[in-house]
Amino acid sequence: MESWGRAAPGVEQHAERVVEAACDLADVAGPGGWSTAAAEDVLDAIDTLTEALGGADPELAQALAAVAAATGGARRRLGIAVDDQVPEPAAAATVPAARRPPKRRGLGPGFQGIRTGR
Repeated sequence: MESWGRAAPGVEQHAERVVEAACDLADVAGPGGWSTAAAEDVLDAIDTLTEALGGADPELAQALAAVAAATGGARRRLGIAVDDQVPEPAAAATVPAARRPPKRRGLGPGFQGIRTGR
């Protein structure tokens, strides 16, 4: 990739603050420290940063497309709405299918059985 040159005023400082905030969040959160709302905020931030960085170069945007797919998959896994879709429940309750009696097999309507000469 060729050199990009100088960043626009303030971009490098904001990018540095984003990295510091991400590191602070990772230190504080830990494995059991997440909520759905916090995860949604982080996924929104990832998508925003991916879109902003992808806007700098079409080839870079293509390379970052996998990130958008990954955040969409994470949202679905967490039951968060994706692209104005209704969220799927994170832990869907399974309802057993209604049990129907087996379909009757026989000789047809009106069959009275076989009569024997007893």
